[in-house]
Amino acid sequence: MVLLSLNKITLDFGDGFLFDEIDFTVKEGEKIALIGRNGSGKSTLLRMFAGEIVPDRGEIAVARGVSISALPQEIPSFNGESVFEVVASGFSDDGDAVATLFRDHKELHEQMDSNNLWEKYRRVEDIVETLKLSPAEQVSLLSAGAKRRVLLGRAIVSEPDILLLDEPTNHMDIESILRFEKLLNGFKNTVIMVSHDRMLVKNFARRIIDLDRGRLGSWECDYETFLVRKEAALQAESEEWRRFDKKLAEEEIWIRHGIKARRTRNEGRVKALLKMRDQRSMRRELKGNVKFDAQEAHNSGRLVAEIEHIHFGYQKDNPIVRDFSATIMRGDRVGIVGGNGAGKSTLLNIILGNIQPDSGTIRMGTNLEIAYFDQTRDALDEEKSVMENIVMGEGSDTVVINGKSKHVYGYLQDFLFSPVRSRCKVKVLSGGEKNRLLMARLFTLPFNLLVLDEPTNDLDVETLELLEELLLNYSGTLLLVSHDREFLNNVVTSVIAMEGDGIINEYVGGYSDWEKDKKKREIPKVRKEEKAVKKKTDSQPRKLTYKEERELEELPRKIEKLEQEQQAIFQQMGDPGFYKKGKEQIAPVKDRMDAVKAELEVMYERWQTLEEVKALRES
Repeated sequence: MVLLSLNKITLDFGDGFLFDEIDFTVKEGEKIALIGRNGSGKSTLLRMFAGEIVPDRGEIAVARGVSISALPQEIPSFNGESVFEVVASGFSDDGDAVATLFRDHKELHEQMDSNNLWEKYRRVEDIVETLKLSPAEQVSLLSAGAKRRVLLGRAIVSEPDILLLDEPTNHMDIESILRFEKLLNGFKNTVIMVSHDRMLVKNFARRIIDLDRGRLGSWECDYETFLVRKEAALQAESEEWRRFDKKLAEEEIWIRHGIKARRTRNEGRVKALLKMRDQRSMRRELKGNVKFDAQEAHNSGRLVAEIEHIHFGYQKDNPIVRDFSATIMRGDRVGIVGGNGAGKSTLLNIILGNIQPDSGTIRMGTNLEIAYFDQTRDALDEEKSVMENIVMGEGSDTVVINGKSKHVYGYLQDFLFSPVRSRCKVKVLSGGEKNRLLMARLFTLPFNLLVLDEPTNDLDVETLELLEELLLNYSGTLLLVSHDREFLNNVVTSVIAMEGDGIINEYVGGYSDWEKDKKKREIPKVRKEEKAVKKKTDSQPRKLTYKEERELEELPRKIEKLEQEQQAIFQQMGDPGFYKKGKEQIAPVKDRMDAVKAELEVMYERWQTLEEVKALRES
């Protein structure tokens, strides 16, 4: 069933068509990723789906009775509303009534059941619990990542027919992203999502909509298949344009060949030439890519940093770092991960000597030249122009890159800033543009220790991949804070994980290696907790909570689903041709097999525990 359709939609923002007669249909149950370069119009298109923007021409049709809910990219301001109240407001008709029940703690079951308020109340409770939020907490006091989780809860609570998500994981830590993925996987209705998180898109999307130069391309496949097909399509387009341009050049020579030729020329051929000129003038070329070119300084000493038994906390009873030791050597690529507020940026500043630890020692290596990308963008002067933030001397219009002088306009064009945009004040730039400018500023100086604190926020996929390529070719030392799982996997060789209560551990490999190791450690922990629950129920039988009853009802279905997936993977791996495939195809299947096995072990244990609690109560 078609829920929403666009017919010949055109939108002109004054400097060219943002959308040029695009057609688009959305069907029931689809999981769609909307991708495209920064500034291509993805957020605008989502707002058009939501009815917030009207096109210049064309028609948008929404099927009768279809509900649409949206998670915006920008976080609105809040007053004194609680988490529960904001999430409940997702029920546009009954939100106030559900929130009143929460505020007044009323138990009016008959009244609630008469208009499904009790069911909606429970739905809000479940969403808040799943997103690990405190229902009574004021939203205005939360971090940016927690606010996005609240807004996500508001968007999803009413189970709309179409859910629109614009960069839903911005500012979220990895744990929150994983919770969001779980919530998204359980959502049965249609989802259209804009995201630069490639791992999220890979795990979620079954259809890719590519917004490219004002046109929409629809690809009925997963993200990785799309990348292969898109590259082939671009190559075919390039070859077609090459042939067209060659033919146009030949016709231009013919039309200018001489007086005799002009008198006898074929009028149809002239008209064809004029048409070709029009076609060529209307062509929308691919935008260039950012050209990252890092200036590497002379090698640092072999030792970069020796950290011994450091301890630090802004409050005595709440340490951020507890007895942490590590050695960072030249050429190491270290990723630092942890939840929002865990202290990742603080740890960076302790390592760099900007913050002194309460105890312990840090010995820095020799010949270090440090470049620091700060996620707060404090290095940028918002009131100065883009160009003025790059050139250091008064009245200067050049920068020196790898020993060669280059005009600042030419340098900034490598980072996709036109001369006009280079003269704009920084305060008018988008988040992605500010990050590109910060990198442009960073790379004007030589360095052998590169420190990047959340560099991937707001960058489009193409720019992310180019940054990855630069880092892979960089021979110096890297310290990277990021919540982008794919970026961590592709760039770092070890992970420092801030795991709560000041505990910090080191792991070899990227994000996936750390995640796999963490799951292995969590299984014994879960078993220990379940044994404690069992011991408690042996001495004092208790009743299952409402949430546990629902969990017990759902567990057999979840286990069956995982067992079916496990059997399918067994069959796939049992195929004689499976191990003839490349490593990049075999490894993900094996990883998923390990993950399924670990999940099943936890679920079996949980099911047994809940059944025992239930049986003890009934006996």
